[in-house]
Amino acid sequence: MLLETSGIDMSYTPENRAELEVLMLYKSATNLDGIKIHKTADPSVIAAAERLFEGGFITQIDGGYLTQLGSTAAEHAHLLFDMLNARIEQ
Repeated sequence: MLLETSGIDMSYTPENRAELEVLMLYKSATNLDGIKIHKTADPSVIAAAERLFEGGFITQIDGGYLTQLGSTAAEHAHLLFDMLNARIEQ
């Protein structure tokens, strides 16, 4: 089922999900920890890293470090993941 608001599709595409997965590979939202996407990685991961690079989120086409934009995006991705996976303590 697709969610629609005013005719705009509000669903994540497979490409969006792959990009979020790559952003989640960064352990923190700082630019101190980089990653390397190897050429043997799943093609969807390689393509996601390329799109993130082209969008200015990461410094290298195969990973590298987060840019300021990427740092913000990764921080939000991690926060959303934590919120969705939080267990309510009673």
